[in-house]
Amino acid sequence: MTSKEPVSLVIDTGPLSHLAKAGWLSVLRSVAGGRTVVMTAEVEAELHEGLHRYPHLQQVLEARWIRTEELRSTAELTSFADFAARLVVGTRNVGEASVLAYAAVHDCVAVVDDGAARKAAHDFDVKQRGTLGLLCEAIREGLLTVDVVSDIADHLLESEYRLPFGPGNFRAWARENGLVPPDR
Repeated sequence: MTSKEPVSLVIDTGPLSHLAKAGWLSVLRSVAGGRTVVMTAEVEAELHEGLHRYPHLQQVLEARWIRTEELRSTAELTSFADFAARLVVGTRNVGEASVLAYAAVHDCVAVVDDGAARKAAHDFDVKQRGTLGLLCEAIREGLLTVDVVSDIADHLLESEYRLPFGPGNFRAWARENGLVPPDR
């Protein structure tokens, strides 16, 4: 991380849920390094709502290294309204809108995998990473190996997380897309 990098990662429900389901939630703590890991109160509410069907969410809610933040300031609420107008349909995508709003106001990296949320982040100039991008960044920084991330990716696929490759194909995909050095 350079001095110009944001100090926090604000993470959406999907990455938290699937990493927990696959047994890899703690890898986020390692990947974060010195950065603070944040979830918004809206994401926390989504996790609570799903808890009766997905007991693995309890470990996210109990992770003391993940800080929950509420959107309260005028800037946060205005930003949330901007993202909600673009993303929220009924009760869908409230978490994504809150993550992007928090990241926009606090200059954090939003960790979102939803395509519409990633496009909104791009359009509003909010720094964002997908789960795979975050893991590839960790490989480049020497925090994780390609073999470890390959295992994580395969476990995410087993948890029915959508990834752009099949089981056992992370290494080839990452190299084809220039996301990891060829010597790793």
